[in-house]
Parts: sequence; structure tokens; C-alpha cells
Amino acid sequence: MTDTRIVDKTIEPLTDEAFAPFGVVLHSLEDGTPCTPQEASLDLAEGAPRFYLMRLEDKPPTFTGITRHRRTTQTLLSADAREWIIAVAPATDGAPDLDAVRAFTVPAGVAITMAKGTWHSGPFFEGDAMSFVNLELEDTNIVDHDTYRLDRELGVRVNLHVA
Repeated sequence: MTDTRIVDKTIEPLTDEAFAPFGVVLHSLEDGTPCTPQEASLDLAEGAPRFYLMRLEDKPPTFTGITRHRRTTQTLLSADAREWIIAVAPATDGAPDLDAVRAFTVPAGVAITMAKGTWHSGPFFEGDAMSFVNLELEDTNIVDHDTYRLDRELGVRVNLHVA
């Protein structure tokens, strides 16, 4: 496709309820707190876990591709104690539902765990670079990285903006 249509999405504040269709929000807990349902939402059973620091550069809030991981949950947390943005859409058997894409501002000190199959794009942030704690499987980026190209398939670029 030669012409790109811009689809604008408003960035929402992150709440447990708003993010529930896509996964869970993890908040700080006092040491010694028993395991919560949010922590138990991890699913790393289909391989060896990979817990690492992921450095990203130049990630303004716009995208033409959206990705899902069918074999694992994925947990992300800013290692730089800064807020950031994630775009998500519900898991589907086929292509993502563009109308169902939502974007959230994730506050510093808060993590998210995306459910298996959740379509996502980001993290996005202001500034040149940012580091994230990432928990997924060791081979997620090799064998479980299903990206749908919105630009090629639908002629679309999604721009995220604050209300």
C-alpha cells in the first residue's frame, strides 16, 4: 500500500481495571506480603525464563507493527524509574482488532504483565533511550515473535497522544 492512513489513539492512565483484558498491573508490596493473584499470572511453563535489562532507543509513541507472544506472558518495568507508554489489543486467533487497540501510561515503579497472545507495541517514552526489566522466555524473540504489519496489511500508522 502506498498511502498511509493515520489512526489516532488517546493514551489512558493505567488502572488495574482498564488493563485487565490484557494482563495485570503490578504495584509495590511490603516485604513479606503473601503471593498475590497478579504475581501468579506469570506463565513461563513453555521454556526457560529470560530475565534481563532491555535497552531501547528513540521510541516516540507511534507504530506500524504490533506483536504478540503466544507461548508466554511478558512482564515489563522501567529500570530508569520513569513513566512510559504501552499500546495493547486483545489476543485474537487471527489479525489484531485495530479498533480495540488501547494505550496506557505506565507510571514509574509500576510493572505490567501481559497475558499470552496480547497484541502489543512499545514501550514508548520521551527522551533518547530507556532501559526496561523484561521477563519472558529465552527464545521469545526467536520463535514466539508474531508481528502484524499494520502499514503493509492495512495501510495504517497508529499515533498515540494524550487527551
